[in-house]
Amino acid sequence: MLVVSFPAGVFGTNCYVLASAPGAECVVIDPGMDAVEPLNQVLTEHRLKPVAVVLTHGHLDHTFSVVPVCTGYGIAAYIHPEDGPMMADPVKWHGPSLAPVVAGMAIPEPDDLRFLTDGTDLDLAGVRLTPRHSPGHTLGSTVFDLTLDDAPGMISGDLLFAGSIGRVDLPGGSMSQMTASLARVVLPMDDATVVLPGHGPATTIGRERLTNPYLRDLIQEPDVPRRRL
Repeated sequence: MLVVSFPAGVFGTNCYVLASAPGAECVVIDPGMDAVEPLNQVLTEHRLKPVAVVLTHGHLDHTFSVVPVCTGYGIAAYIHPEDGPMMADPVKWHGPSLAPVVAGMAIPEPDDLRFLTDGTDLDLAGVRLTPRHSPGHTLGSTVFDLTLDDAPGMISGDLLFAGSIGRVDLPGGSMSQMTASLARVVLPMDDATVVLPGHGPATTIGRERLTNPYLRDLIQEPDVPRRRL
């Protein structure tokens, strides 16, 4: 599988482009702020044609360029229904601390906005993504399981980063839901799983199980599923 990524905008949000091979159709994940031009460069370099945009959640740093991408290629966008309203009212969902940054940045919904169903595979352009609802960062945060060439993979959005997790202090965030999502979704995964996060470098579940303080704390709890290294 071809996986290309670049950090978009001032928040350095990772936008991913997934395809079965160069010259094929592709899926775009989280086209955030200032993502259009670098995305076009990736598509041109690898001779790719987008067939869908898939969103891990509704914050503007992950969705800001969804309309120009979807409109430009005549394609649909997918998001969890709990996060559907976030794109149209960023001030409400980004909180007072970010209000000066996002004020006036409301974006229209794509003409074709489709809702994800937890656990139901998306087969797009030869790429199979399995959405797994993982609230905590937002109400509708979703990660996606996929199979890479030589290992299982997970697009983790802002659920899990290398050495950390997503913030839970914005509207719709919840530390208790974040903890439950980490325990239910992340800890049972194979150590070899490659994690492609919403910000920062890629990592693996095994590395995070050993070094991420949030996962290490969970592993100490007696009723949390875990894998022995």
